[in-house]
Amino acid sequence: MSDFKPLVLTIIFCLLALPVLSLAQDELIIISPHPEGIETEFGKNFEKWYEEQTGRTVKTDWRDVGGTSSNYRFIESEFKRVPDGIGIDIFFGGGTDNYLRLSNMGWLHAYKLPEIQLEQIAQSFQGIPLYDTEYQWYGAALSNFGIMYNEELRELLKLPKATAWEDLGNLELLGKIGAADPRESGSAHMIYEIILQTVGWEDGFALLTKIGGNVRGFSAGANAIPTDVVAGQVIYGLAIDFYAYGQIAIVGADKIKYIVPAEGTVVTADPIAILKGAPNLPVAQKFLEFVLSENAQKLWMLRDTDPEGPKWKGGLNRASVLPALYDKLGERCIVPNPFAMEVSPFQYDSNKGSIRWDLVNELFGVLIINSHRDVVNAWKAIQKCKGPAKRDAAIAILTKMPITEAEAMQLANDAWNDPTVRNEKIKEWGQFAKEKFKEARNLAR
Repeated sequence: MSDFKPLVLTIIFCLLALPVLSLAQDELIIISPHPEGIETEFGKNFEKWYEEQTGRTVKTDWRDVGGTSSNYRFIESEFKRVPDGIGIDIFFGGGTDNYLRLSNMGWLHAYKLPEIQLEQIAQSFQGIPLYDTEYQWYGAALSNFGIMYNEELRELLKLPKATAWEDLGNLELLGKIGAADPRESGSAHMIYEIILQTVGWEDGFALLTKIGGNVRGFSAGANAIPTDVVAGQVIYGLAIDFYAYGQIAIVGADKIKYIVPAEGTVVTADPIAILKGAPNLPVAQKFLEFVLSENAQKLWMLRDTDPEGPKWKGGLNRASVLPALYDKLGERCIVPNPFAMEVSPFQYDSNKGSIRWDLVNELFGVLIINSHRDVVNAWKAIQKCKGPAKRDAAIAILTKMPITEAEAMQLANDAWNDPTVRNEKIKEWGQFAKEKFKEARNLAR
């Protein structure tokens, strides 16, 4: 009898522990610049799919540290502090260039998707990779970049249409353009880099300076620009496609337009990857399989009223990486098929963009954003300038560059990672900007 009592107590303890054990669930930690709608839809749908697939529950933990550039800086600083892993499983979103940098640093964990899924994804499009050949990252959605504008206000104010990047440098558009800080926004950076690669370094920065003179104010995040365009705070906005499509879905295509400049059409992957040392590796691998599945890809491009679509109001308005899905869904798609877009002769160089990402951001920041008041004042003086010769001379001074493309690439490849060199260059560029804006303003008067 004395032996029986402990046995009974043990059984009772085990039975009491069962409900506690059943509450145990898996976890997935994700860092992402994605907006709330994407996080909500992919989080809750993955949790449901995961339980169906494994019989276990999972909780998705989304970490928000700002835009794409802020996410990258956080990941970089954490890996330098803790090289074997930073306690995060997944990096989701932010543009191919960032993932190339992470891959080169050895901070991504390779995972080959099941063959049946790989077969459904194009490896590249227009020369731009859609997933890494070493399986370190995969494009989760496709993006393009363009100009959105408030058509009602544009017509009312009798302003010109903007169908090319160069159109945004028109003096008539002073104070009427919305743009974001590339040091915070990855999509803003991509637009500026596309302009640099399309037009060329010297002419590209000259155009960016003119556009900067027309910008009303630089927002930290690119998501503010489409709402400003709709509200009439600005008439034109530099935008990533899905932000523009989201507003068009709400207010109508007759009121808001979105144009992808023909001379700079770039379709890029918005990737996802497992980070090195992922604490929940098996769950992270399942998340990649889910995101690249047909059912998850439908969330990007179906209406919020579609039974297989997202529940987020207005939808997600993004393009799938599965080419066959567009024909399969037909008119149910709410976004154009990027694989059917006219091929541009321009070929975006992801490696170049990746190498000089930080340098371009700092150069743009010093010459245009930090000096924005000086840029605008000089641009206003040039607008009032009498005589084309005097105006052209003032613009030539306004758009001067402190560094050539060859020098920039050498610096980005070499000494840019040295904080002392970087700070000296930023200070040097700042002084250069101050002097040229003063000279351009005085000449224009």
